[in-house]
Amino acid sequence: MDIITRKQLNILIQLAVSDKHFSSLEREKIFEIARIRKFPAESVKELILNPEPIGSFGALSDNQKFEYLYACIDLMLIDKKIFETEITFCRDIAYKLGFKRAVVDFLQDEIYKHDKEDLKSMILREYT
Repeated sequence: MDIITRKQLNILIQLAVSDKHFSSLEREKIFEIARIRKFPAESVKELILNPEPIGSFGALSDNQKFEYLYACIDLMLIDKKIFETEITFCRDIAYKLGFKRAVVDFLQDEIYKHDKEDLKSMILREYT
């Protein structure tokens, strides 16, 4: 089983429930990521019922760390309802990934205004 994908999906699930409302859009996005990465839907359902501790991210590459962060911000914005609990969760994840917490505010405003690769370059240059 792909531990990198499992860890990312676990984070996204915890983000989705951080506002006490797991929207259908958030659920669909999480299952979409699982499908793309060929991660079993049954394992996603198990993670939803029993989220795992987040732990550390030391073994991830810069690209993987960016992907985790990008997916968090994308999920936070998907239902057009942004709660302080979600922002705080994303800032904590960003910090654990080795980014400055301010990266969340930047991404919240800029995520859809730039090409993903350009955004990654900006973030790795300015927020690590």
